[in-house]
Amino acid sequence: MQSTTTETRITIERPTSEQLKQRGVFEWSIWTKEPSTFDWEYDEPETCYFLEGEVTVKTDRGSVSIKPGDLVTFPKGLACTWHVAAAVRKHYRFG
Repeated sequence: MQSTTTETRITIERPTSEQLKQRGVFEWSIWTKEPSTFDWEYDEPETCYFLEGEVTVKTDRGSVSIKPGDLVTFPKGLACTWHVAAAVRKHYRFG
């Protein structure tokens, strides 16, 4: 079940394997990133499933911590800073 988001809200879910299969998550592209810090702004919504890594994403409304097993939705228009503490590997989909 997808949670409702607002313009600056990040949604984090802990889906079951079956829910991930139903959404086709394992068919999505893979993105990797070494430990780093960078600014990002979303031109369109992104949903991603974290396989590895530790990330803190900071926005003007606070910060969220993301870890393996999290299904995260970033809304269109969100401006944020990513702090990648441990190398990330995730499935992702835009739109």
